[in-house]
Amino acid sequence: MAKLIRDRDGEGYYGSCVEALEFDGKTAGGKLVGHEPMVGCCLKVGTITAGTYSDRDWWMTTPITEITSETDDEIKFKTKNSTYTFVK
Repeated sequence: MAKLIRDRDGEGYYGSCVEALEFDGKTAGGKLVGHEPMVGCCLKVGTITAGTYSDRDWWMTTPITEITSETDDEIKFKTKNSTYTFVK
């Protein structure tokens, strides 16, 4: 199961639904362009159905500005506001 973790405070979410979304102003909710972090896209991680005993179902970043490192197990990246770790 994938995990998205904001490095500064450990906030984020986990789940089997991973979407790289591109917002072009034409498609409501963004256009799905992949399933891993991509520069220029927002990354949304969560559950397909509602989270059990949770107050949220997903977490989405602001647009990714830079991929800083990548291994077989994880990808580290930056957005305008934060640094994240995505665990595959």
